[in-house]
Amino acid sequence: MKKKLNYRYVVPTIICLLAIAGLFYYYFFASFSSKKETQYVCIDRDDNIDSVFAKLEPIAKQHSLTGYKTMVRHTSYADHIRTGRYAVKPGEGAFTVFRHLKNGIQTPVNLTIPSVRSIDRIASTVGRKLMIDSAEVMQALNDPAVMKKYGFDSTSIACFFIPNTYDMYWNISLDKFLDRLKREHDNFWNADRTAKARMMGLTPNEVVTMASIIDEETADDAEKPMIAGMYFNRLKIGMPLQADPTVKFALKRWDLRRIWSNMLHVNSPYNTYMNVGLPPGPIRVPSAAGINAVLDYVHHDYLYMCAKEDFSGTHNFAVTYADHLKNAEKYSKALNERGIK
Repeated sequence: MKKKLNYRYVVPTIICLLAIAGLFYYYFFASFSSKKETQYVCIDRDDNIDSVFAKLEPIAKQHSLTGYKTMVRHTSYADHIRTGRYAVKPGEGAFTVFRHLKNGIQTPVNLTIPSVRSIDRIASTVGRKLMIDSAEVMQALNDPAVMKKYGFDSTSIACFFIPNTYDMYWNISLDKFLDRLKREHDNFWNADRTAKARMMGLTPNEVVTMASIIDEETADDAEKPMIAGMYFNRLKIGMPLQADPTVKFALKRWDLRRIWSNMLHVNSPYNTYMNVGLPPGPIRVPSAAGINAVLDYVHHDYLYMCAKEDFSGTHNFAVTYADHLKNAEKYSKALNERGIK
């Protein structure tokens, strides 16, 4: 009789426990996200608990968000919100999502530092990808004291950046971001690259300056070492580089498709028609391929080059000025035929 009585209570108890376990799983461990792909939530300095809920709501299933809010009520998270970029993956429950946000377990951002003509483009990229405001980046990069700390100035600032893709936390501070860029710069300029620059009689900044011109001359990475060899030949004999991109930079006219003789007299230290040697600094942030092209330049005797008349973006090279004039005539004819001024 006693066994029957116990059995009568055991079964309902098990059913109740299973129901409680089911509800517990439903609210705290069932998939939090209503999306099929990983979603990302960025919590910044201005967020409070209500804005955190608002950012989670478009992603969350209603019952999971209820479970999340329940955990918030029974912890101190609302008073200690941590900034960051957090992944919400399909299949993860409210408990996992809450643990990540509460403990600051972030997913890194893939930040690509681009090869661009102006530093503000990099600042804009950083502002879109990280919590740092683009205006903060520009202010730091225009601050002589900040740049001196990292070994650069207003003319060499483009040398600071090594275009590549880096993993960074979304809420990285500006100081740590700049420190990271300096480490990447120093890692890039390893003993091998530094030795190659030294053999050329150039500093790393001078290599970057030449690379910036070469990147403007062509997008064809295979041809870049050839162009580097030509410019290096000119440097060795004290011949002006006569690089059209430096004239565009001096005129602030990147849209120019044709350089006329009257443009070659623009008064600027960056005008390599008027000044012998390299300009004071890079005319853009060059690509890693451009930098490596200078360090691994092709040894040849060419002193002249002219864009090919087929507009392929590559060049005809010449040893003598007479041969160069023939190449220039072919290119000029092609420009005229296309009505390019």
